[in-house]
Amino acid sequence: MKKELIIGVSLIVLSLISCGKNESGNKSTIKLETSETKVVDNNGTMDTLTSGSSTSIVNGNKTETKSSIYKAVDGTLVKVIFTETPKESTLAITSNKKTFTLPKIKSDPKETIYQKDDMKATVKGDSLILNQDSNIIQLVKTKI
Repeated sequence: MKKELIIGVSLIVLSLISCGKNESGNKSTIKLETSETKVVDNNGTMDTLTSGSSTSIVNGNKTETKSSIYKAVDGTLVKVIFTETPKESTLAITSNKKTFTLPKIKSDPKETIYQKDDMKATVKGDSLILNQDSNIIQLVKTKI
């Protein structure tokens, strides 16, 4: 009986020791993640907007990523991810399992424009307007 008890306790102690967290990973990578929920008063009705963001620093290069959900007039939801790196800024739009990534071409305090080939995205505050050929799609940041 004592032998079985000693073996059992030994196994538990060994499993606890082997489950120790290893902190010796890549020390030059730092990653911070946040999620923010804002309560917005929209014409007397309360609403919430949720967005996520992360910042990572790899070898001194900072990358910021912000994601939000936008809604089209027809009710379609799209995920939009804004990425800022030292070399470029991009906008990635995901809808129906397809992702379109557009580089930033112009920015001023009122609007930011992203464009690739025939697709153009204009961001003004909480609205995003997509132009592709003769199609115009208006999107508004929305709650999840």
